[in-house]
Amino acid sequence: MSWSIPTLIEQDIKNGKAQYRTFQTGNGGQSILPVPSNSYIVIFGYDFSPAGGGLTREGDAIAVSGITLQDAITRVFQTQQIAFYTGTDFYPFIHHVNAQSKPFLNAWDASAPDNNFTKTVRYVVEIDNTPIARQVYITSTNDVTITHGLIQTATRASANAIPVTNRTPVGLTYGGSPQVVSTQSNYGPAGTPLQFMQPSPKDYQDFAFGLLPANADGQAFATPDAANGLIDASSYLNSYGATFVNAAAANYYLCLHYALYTETVPEQRG
Repeated sequence: MSWSIPTLIEQDIKNGKAQYRTFQTGNGGQSILPVPSNSYIVIFGYDFSPAGGGLTREGDAIAVSGITLQDAITRVFQTQQIAFYTGTDFYPFIHHVNAQSKPFLNAWDASAPDNNFTKTVRYVVEIDNTPIARQVYITSTNDVTITHGLIQTATRASANAIPVTNRTPVGLTYGGSPQVVSTQSNYGPAGTPLQFMQPSPKDYQDFAFGLLPANADGQAFATPDAANGLIDASSYLNSYGATFVNAAAANYYLCLHYALYTETVPEQRG
């Protein structure tokens, strides 16, 4: 995906009604984009270079069969969240980040060639921090708070078969299907997690799943917690030592593209 300047905003920039600006951040997970008084901004895109680049992790010997996950050290970089808070609205974006695995020959057993693949060929994992481009449309008259973090877990708290309702008709949806699907996933502190409820917290009683829990939300996003929620990337890198947290390649970078309007915000903004 790529971003482009919306046509009307481009016209405003060319006509001198708005200024094209960029705001680049990285390293620590909390930043604030300042908005001048009597002005407003329109963020229309960003380029996101994920955290975890420049790191390699040597895996175990390649097995003949079996399904496994990447180990936690690299897996934590494979899901990253960027969120924007304008003082009135909250916009979270979750990105899956590719991990590249490459086999290499760790040793060669000339006496038993058949064992070489399963016992002596290992793999190395590297996070792909190629920039991710995203088109957005976020307006604000206030300073914009930007939050970045890693997501290690999305804990399945409950699962149910979806009943047939006017919003989940049979055949077109999981309504009436015998499959048991996740209906509550926790993204935050163990005691008070953000609880992502599905199909929807609106008219939740229609699904006969019981009462809505505390902190229920119809949107998936993680809240800060080092064990069960959003993890600051710089803190995580620092846990492995200064070499990691001080490496520019290992840190995330985020470049926002926006238009600054030095006038009172109009009633209609698109």
